[in-house]
Amino acid sequence: MTRTRKPVGRIAFVGAGPGDPGLLTRRAHDALIDADQVVYDRGVPDSLLDVVRAQARSDAQFSPAEGVPGDVAKMLISAARSGLNAVHLVAGDPFGHDSVVKEVQAVARTAAHFEVVPGVGQAEGVATYAGVPLPGVRTAADVEDVGTLDFDALAAAVGRGSLALAVDAGDLAAVRDGLLAAGVDGTTGVGVTGDGTGETQYTTTSSVDSFVAAALGFTGRVVLTVGEGVGQRDRLSWWENRPLYGWKVLVPRTKEQAGAMSARLRAYGAIPCEVPTIAVEPPRTPAQMERAVKGLVDGRYAWVIFTSVNAVRAVWEKFAEHGLDARHFGGVKIACIGEATADAVRAFGIQPELVPAGEQSSEGLLAEFSPHDEILDPVGRVLLPRADIATETLAAGLTERGWEVDDVTAYRTVRAAPPPAEIRDAIKSGGFDAVLFTSSSTVRNLVGIAGKPHARTVVAVIGPKTAETATEFGLRVDVQPPHASVPDLVEALAAYAVELREKLAAMPAKQRRGSKVQGPTALRFR
Repeated sequence: MTRTRKPVGRIAFVGAGPGDPGLLTRRAHDALIDADQVVYDRGVPDSLLDVVRAQARSDAQFSPAEGVPGDVAKMLISAARSGLNAVHLVAGDPFGHDSVVKEVQAVARTAAHFEVVPGVGQAEGVATYAGVPLPGVRTAADVEDVGTLDFDALAAAVGRGSLALAVDAGDLAAVRDGLLAAGVDGTTGVGVTGDGTGETQYTTTSSVDSFVAAALGFTGRVVLTVGEGVGQRDRLSWWENRPLYGWKVLVPRTKEQAGAMSARLRAYGAIPCEVPTIAVEPPRTPAQMERAVKGLVDGRYAWVIFTSVNAVRAVWEKFAEHGLDARHFGGVKIACIGEATADAVRAFGIQPELVPAGEQSSEGLLAEFSPHDEILDPVGRVLLPRADIATETLAAGLTERGWEVDDVTAYRTVRAAPPPAEIRDAIKSGGFDAVLFTSSSTVRNLVGIAGKPHARTVVAVIGPKTAETATEFGLRVDVQPPHASVPDLVEALAAYAVELREKLAAMPAKQRRGSKVQGPTALRFR
């Protein structure tokens, strides 16, 4: 008689790094997405936990670590014996915490399979994000109990190079007193960084004598850097000096489209807030699109012109319903109004024949679209699948050039539900530093569901049509990129922020205080 062996689970002690989800190692990521149970420490930020939860298995259980190290170890061992993969997720590096070392020792005394996945230490990682190098002989530690610190050794480290400590904000006074008592010069440079590697990271620089007062208002875990490296922060600070750092930016797009724009904004340091203003739905009657797809297959059209990513998606969804693919576009030429739309077409394995090199708009496309020639173009019909509220500029221009146009409703755009009251209030009171409009409908619908953005909010629009609509609604347009695309729109806003910061830096202090310019860029100079 053979016995079925009970599956054996694994235990992983995983270092989350200093907080930025992008600093998770590949090994840590793999362990987390394969976990059945994740226990996390209080030092792991919510932003990182949100990313991990979104990528983890749908049935994975998340819970905070509670009790003494022995309690956590017992829970991990019990899970492994039940055939589950259990992870203890800790801030920084696992072996940077005495309590975690004790847990690993407890697990090692059993037959459980375990691994320890290193992470970037909080002290060293945050120091780098703050632009403070740790040259020479350096000491970096994630401190759980300030009472265990050897201040004489720390003072020696400061004398030979630099020091970085991750501590609770409430322990800063004890660290100051310990350093001074150990003989550290009170004028030695000190940096204190809160929300290290996070969206609102902030660093204040002072000296050993004064850093406690300079850090008033800091809460939770902070990183203290001491020594000659602090003096290089003005030249090396990069995270807090990104063009849009600290800007709260409103992104009024559909849920499906907001992600790419928000990712670009975050790369420049902005804090995006996605507010869906439109929802994309199928046309009320599918007959038009059914005839259009049949016409494509039967060779009825010489051209298909796509004016949006949504139009591309609508046509391909209809193709999929009928079991068709890119091969059925054979003989039909494709034009796209802009690069984003062209990329959506390329994703299906087709290279567009025409994308405007200049202005990426209806006018820009018409300027490069050849008139119909009965000899060169035996098929004189164009398919134009669009939204139900699209303007007539393109269809009229094609008709003037001798083409027959089938202007087909491929999808409908409907107004989304109003955002929560706090977001509506922030929009109207200037709580957002900028708003990015990617179409006329996003302007109309945002004003309709939430009201007009405050006059101090920077208004950025993707192209001339959107700018016209914004102006019609009484908005001042501050930013418009040379090419109508999401990447160019974000780049243009970042360039505007840099220009604004340079202008403010050049102002006399009194003039800065009287400036009407608002937002994080202005506040840095006040």
